[in-house]
Amino acid sequence: CDRDDCITLECMADGIHIYDNPIGVLTNNPPFDIQMFMMNRYMSLSPKQPEKCLGNNDNVDLKYYSRGMGAIGLPGDLSSPSRFAKVAFTKLNSISDDSEQASVGQFFHILNSVDQQRGCCEVEEGKYELTIYTSCCNADKGIYYYTTYNCHKINAVDMHRENLDSTELVAYEVIDKEDFFFQN
Repeated sequence: CDRDDCITLECMADGIHIYDNPIGVLTNNPPFDIQMFMMNRYMSLSPKQPEKCLGNNDNVDLKYYSRGMGAIGLPGDLSSPSRFAKVAFTKLNSISDDSEQASVGQFFHILNSVDQQRGCCEVEEGKYELTIYTSCCNADKGIYYYTTYNCHKINAVDMHRENLDSTELVAYEVIDKEDFFFQN
């Protein structure tokens, strides 16, 4: 993905598949074309309150009882297809200010909507699926941003603060411990 377009490349048993990705999100399973087809289920979702269609007359008195009812039906389970649909809805409807700080912060809020928490998805006895890290990169500025499961603070590495012509590998220790900022 860049600021304008996104593609998805999948290496499958029957060969390599390349797809235009108009949503700009992906998960690991099922294949991308199936994920996109399944998005048809959610075309009626909206960040707005739904229109009253059922019993659209004076005899049926239906009322909104909560905000966010336009998204009723949005999946919330931990399966890949549900996470794909949820992050797609969140990405396509979220709003961010124009600043780098706001955009990066919004990116992490979008991905946090589908985090895997330890203990909620057992993959084998005593082992659980979890979101180890989340990252993004501003390709124009060469800044790599990341958070980890144990550290929600957004950390950044500015590639242009390194000698990009060097033949030496530069590695940074991953910050994986949360620091608490006490205000009093």
